[in-house]
Amino acid sequence: MSPNMNDDVLVKYMLNEANASEVIEVQAWLNAKAENQKYFNDMKKIWEDSLRLTEHSEDHESATWSKIEDRLNFNTPVILKRKSLINKSWLRLAASITMVCGLGWFAFNHFKSPAITNIETKEQVLTQILPDGSQVTLNKNSLISYASKFTGATRPVKLQGEAFFKVTPNSAKPFIISVNNITVKVIGTSFNVKNRNGKTVIVVETGIVKISRYQSSIELHPGERVTINQDQKTLSKESNPGKLYNYYRSNQLECKNTTLQELVDALNEIYHTNIVIANHTLKNKQITASFRNSSLEEILDVISLTINVQIQHKNQQIILK
Repeated sequence: MSPNMNDDVLVKYMLNEANASEVIEVQAWLNAKAENQKYFNDMKKIWEDSLRLTEHSEDHESATWSKIEDRLNFNTPVILKRKSLINKSWLRLAASITMVCGLGWFAFNHFKSPAITNIETKEQVLTQILPDGSQVTLNKNSLISYASKFTGATRPVKLQGEAFFKVTPNSAKPFIISVNNITVKVIGTSFNVKNRNGKTVIVVETGIVKISRYQSSIELHPGERVTINQDQKTLSKESNPGKLYNYYRSNQLECKNTTLQELVDALNEIYHTNIVIANHTLKNKQITASFRNSSLEEILDVISLTINVQIQHKNQQIILK
């Protein structure tokens, strides 16, 4: 049905069967809005196309309608004249329009692509609930994209930056994350994905996560991680005993046998500073400690005492040696 106008009246107008008041009504409606004229033009095109597709002689059309009426158990003989044929055509057009409109509405609502939602963080951490009930916490300077409704066989999202996921279990519809040409596939689990400067690190907290890139794939279990560099094609996992990755959610740095290089990388990101390890033998030194709402100077003091390093401030750098 067109807005504020009966389709039956439009069909009568198109077939020159409308009375004077109906003609005035339709013409006023056509002049009211451009979309009204478009609606009428579309209807007229359907009618003209149907005529080209169903060109029959009057006798053949009469015979066809007679057979249909016989099948419907009409007992009274029907004498078809030109006027009746027009009426039959009018009925067929009305039915066609109804069917086309109905199918169009169904297709639009059931097969249209859902709108894409983009959530981007700047200088804040943000927690978002996804359409399936899964929860994602985005770190600063991160972006996630997903459909407003997961309608297909999977639940796909795209990520730039860093995020922690708590995925709602659904074995029939896997949760798929695309990040830096890497596919992360899960059913229901919690894990952290970080992609910065061409390097991707995935740490699993609960459940099982399948990681794929090119022809290589690997499964991660709780307490495991994989680190993937930009051009790396094979995957290998390692133990991840600490929870350093969790700092932006908990405001706490939890180090457990964490290398100095990992801790320095996190400090540079958190405090927007430039800490450099001048003595390369120190990079793999391990530290176990927990820092909550600590200042950078407090953390550096603990590092200095724990693994016996000297700290030097020079220009815009903090040098560990």
